[in-house]
Amino acid sequence: MSNFWIMLGHAYLSKLKAKSFIVTTILLAVGIAIMANIGLIIDSFQGEDRTDQVAIIDETGQLFPVLEDEMNMLNENIDLVLTTASRVELETEVEAGTYAGLLILSFGSDQLPTAVYISPSLSGNLITSTLQAALGHIQSTIAASQLDLSMEELALLNAPVMFTQESLNEGARSAEELNQARGIVYILLFFIYFSVIMYANMIATEVATEKSSRVMEILISSVSPVKQMFAKIIGIGFVGLTQLTVLLLVGYLSIMRNQEALVGGFFDVFGFGDLSAAIIIYAIVFFLLGYFLYATLAALLGSLVSRIEDVQQMILPMTFLVMIGFFIAMFGLGMPESTFVTVTSYIPFFTPMVMFLRVGMLNIPPVEPILGIVVLLVSIVILAIFGARIYRGGVLMYGKSNSFKDIKKAIELTKK
Repeated sequence: MSNFWIMLGHAYLSKLKAKSFIVTTILLAVGIAIMANIGLIIDSFQGEDRTDQVAIIDETGQLFPVLEDEMNMLNENIDLVLTTASRVELETEVEAGTYAGLLILSFGSDQLPTAVYISPSLSGNLITSTLQAALGHIQSTIAASQLDLSMEELALLNAPVMFTQESLNEGARSAEELNQARGIVYILLFFIYFSVIMYANMIATEVATEKSSRVMEILISSVSPVKQMFAKIIGIGFVGLTQLTVLLLVGYLSIMRNQEALVGGFFDVFGFGDLSAAIIIYAIVFFLLGYFLYATLAALLGSLVSRIEDVQQMILPMTFLVMIGFFIAMFGLGMPESTFVTVTSYIPFFTPMVMFLRVGMLNIPPVEPILGIVVLLVSIVILAIFGARIYRGGVLMYGKSNSFKDIKKAIELTKK
């Protein structure tokens, strides 16, 4: 048993010290820190006192004061400058950057406001959307006066319909809760998806590397292939947990240091404002089970190839399985209660992501995720038993071996 722990420690420490692992972990940690401080970063670039000046040519002689009042209520960082300069002169100043844009106001044949906005680019931005909103309100007010409507009648006319949703199922989540759950589930699904692919590929490449360097022949004489397989799977699993711990710690510290800045906006929309411990626990459980399922399959497939160049081709079907599960989960974000999502959540290769989606988005009975966990555990055991037999024979196969027909050859070698 001591040989097993030696190999496990070697698999763990060799990957932990690898430059690629260190660089990847640092980049991911920096990315998390940037996301947690995105508001402060944006403010540092924009500046709190920055204002955009828009030149105004008011051909009506009436609209500018009203528009200025509207803009002050909507966005104080947009400064309107009334000018009597010619259009040609102002266009030159817009091109030079003196003004963010030029707005020409006039009345149409129906005596309603018309506006032409001239800017260096036609791409939409905050200034154009704010100007449109302000002018839209002005137009509604003028139209109401033309129709002899009071302000109360105008407000009643523009009032949104009172529309609420109620569920017949007790304990069903509200629309706001669903939106928050959708955000955090979306982010965690991406994490599970990329982590499973990355660590499973790591195992397959590790096995192929040992075979290509003939180290496998030495290892087989001292440690059984089955012990080798599980030492690699568990060792790299610890690598994944180490990386996950570092990233969660960075995320937690970043959030704790910026709690006030992270209230509302992006933070609440993506569900971090009401993040429950149960969601994190389920994310870790399904990440680990998904890892062990695909890691066992990756070790099996990696043992069938002798060259590192053939690894990607051999594990391509496994990658497709992970991608299909991810795409089903993405579809389920919009329709988590669909029969298709429910059924696929019990298919082992899709369960880690699809069942986690249902747990995060719906108030399902505890028996359903527990059943999904049991399905995964049984599948892992079956695949481990079958994979150990193939691995035992596969590590002895050399030469060009990138076909699934070699599984039969590996089983035959195991019997000898």
